Amino acid sequence: MYEKRSIKDKIYDMFSTDASKQNDTKLINVVDDYFISGLIIVNIFAIILESFDSLYTEYYTLFTVFDWFAAIVFTIEYALRVWIADKLYVDIYKDKHGEKFEEKFGDKSPWYWRRKYIFSPMGLTDFFAVAPFYLPLFVALDPHSLKIIQLIRLVRLFKLAHYFSSLTMVLNVIRGKRDELLTTIFASTVMILLSASIMYHIEHDIQPDKFPNIFASFWWAVATLTTIGYGDVFPVTGMGQFLAAITALFGIGLVAIPTGIVSMGFMEEIQKKKAEKEKEEQKDNPYYYCPHCGKKLKE
Repeated sequence: MYEKRSIKDKIYDMFSTDASKQNDTKLINVVDDYFISGLIIVNIFAIILESFDSLYTEYYTLFTVFDWFAAIVFTIEYALRVWIADKLYVDIYKDKHGEKFEEKFGDKSPWYWRRKYIFSPMGLTDFFAVAPFYLPLFVALDPHSLKIIQLIRLVRLFKLAHYFSSLTMVLNVIRGKRDELLTTIFASTVMILLSASIMYHIEHDIQPDKFPNIFASFWWAVATLTTIGYGDVFPVTGMGQFLAAITALFGIGLVAIPTGIVSMGFMEEIQKKKAEKEKEEQKDNPYYYCPHCGKKLKE
């Protein structure tokens, strides 16, 4: 028997990643995914092409119309996501907290879940994807400030995380390893501060133009710690060169640490996805799995 569903339920199915969507929204969901994803990609190319003054001048009307169209589409999408957030985020938190969901969040109002979305990383990304378009309509900006504001449109690229699981995986890895990454960033900041301060006191009297203050020495410290070494600023004293060598050696390790952390995060996320997939397969085909250890049986 056909179950009559509300417009909100259908819109929820459009934006939900749940595989068990209703038949009447599956086609719309596919069109929506490809349309929005394509629009985001074309937007990025348009922002790049706008940097060519000759192209922007010749096709100013086309760029403007396209910007209006994209802004309206992304605004509608953002408004719809805010509207259905009380359904979408409830499902997310149910999966995350399981049986404890009702105890922790059972009495929360729809606006609680909408605030959750609005102030989430993806909610803020969706907001800033449209905000640069509307800001000049309400605030008078000089041409330089307007260009800077328009560059914020590049955050539209991150909207692809709604539609591509690979980008979602990247965000999950960063979120899951944020404590380790923040520790590495803190250690790097301390190292840069110490190196810049000591190098300033060693080289300032010899090279006052290259190391005029500790803040200016930060550039040398960052370039050395990351082992880039542009060569525009470098020490000439023995003590300064010794410090530069020590800083570069420490930099090799500090740069390698976050790489290892992120790599481990990706491996854990891949294993997690694989385990979830096997769990779903085991639920659908229990006869292909060992009832004791849960491993897949040979066919």
